[in-house]
Amino acid sequence: MRRVDSGTVPARRIGRARRVPVALLLPAAIGLLFLLLPLVGLLARTPWATLPQRLTEPGVLTALRLSVQTATLATLLCLVLGVPLAWLLARVPFPGRRLVRALVTVPLVLPPVVGGVALLLVFGRRGLVGSWLDETFGITVPFSTTAVVLAQTFVAMPFLIIAVEGALRGADTRYEEAAATLGAGRWVTFTHVTLPMVAPGVAAGAVLGWARALGEFGATITFAGNYPGRTQTMPVAVYLALETDLEAAIVLSLVLLTVSVVILASLRDRWVSAP
Repeated sequence: MRRVDSGTVPARRIGRARRVPVALLLPAAIGLLFLLLPLVGLLARTPWATLPQRLTEPGVLTALRLSVQTATLATLLCLVLGVPLAWLLARVPFPGRRLVRALVTVPLVLPPVVGGVALLLVFGRRGLVGSWLDETFGITVPFSTTAVVLAQTFVAMPFLIIAVEGALRGADTRYEEAAATLGAGRWVTFTHVTLPMVAPGVAAGAVLGWARALGEFGATITFAGNYPGRTQTMPVAVYLALETDLEAAIVLSLVLLTVSVVILASLRDRWVSAP
């Protein structure tokens, strides 16, 4: 007679447990198809014969260069401002912390055009801060490259904050406590213990923020406008090309798609998992 250990599960039962229910498989397949079909349509309509020539056009290179530069600057600004804010939300209990966290994530659900209007009301020549900058230093922020960076930072920073805060909450605080008992101050503990522990989360947040900044459109065109070489980023160029040259819009979209896929593929599992 065949014996089955009490601590093991029969293979037949395991096989049944691993079977995917049709009620879940069918919607999952439809959802995957829904997400992939637009990408397939873009690839099918790409003018592959003239692609190299179109990619070397001055307008495409200028818009791509500007997008990469501004997205990189926006990511650096997100790191400088977002990492301390994420640490504050994760480590310091204070009244209204839930409200602050909710406000920080508002740009995730706020329509980008509304964000552009809000930035215009703050940094415009008659805005809350813009009027002071204009009168005191003669600095005009809207419709400049600086406006592009600010718009991208506004929409990208929540991605970094969420990633870093999640990494901080999952980190083992015993190492920080050990550093404190050895006489390390808060700043030394943060730079030598905390940051190295959550470095994968910071990297993941920075990469996601950079990708989001690269694809920003609504807040950019509202707050920064469309000036070739100064504020015309790739998404803005795609929108304008749709009105006159569909193939040019497809080529620009393909460039953004390629960059996005490369960025997301570079996110290793260890970057988004708890340390």
